[in-house]
Amino acid sequence: MKKYFIQNAPFIVPTTDGKLIEEHHGLASTKNPQISIAHMIAPPKWSEPYQTPEFDEYTYIIKGKKQFIIDDEIVILETGQSIKIDKNTRVQYSNPFDEECEYIAICQPAFDFTKVHRED
Repeated sequence: MKKYFIQNAPFIVPTTDGKLIEEHHGLASTKNPQISIAHMIAPPKWSEPYQTPEFDEYTYIIKGKKQFIIDDEIVILETGQSIKIDKNTRVQYSNPFDEECEYIAICQPAFDFTKVHRED
């Protein structure tokens, strides 16, 4: 039995906002509740509602910039930077810039729609 798994077919999360989400490991792709790893591309002018997730989230910016509003503080990450946001922190993610933002997001435990707590 192999002690590794190569992901060649990530789960493409359906979206309506133009954002590409490819979950390589996690609940939707590999049924792993402990961690999720996703490759994402946020189009220019994209944003999500505020949320207060029940998981830690790590983000690494591959290309472009991404804006975070964390407890009312604006933080902008650029190519090559990363951030860890602790679980139960109110945060809003966006790309208010003119170029797309490509990044990797890691959630621990795994991203779960029932535990993200997005605001209306």
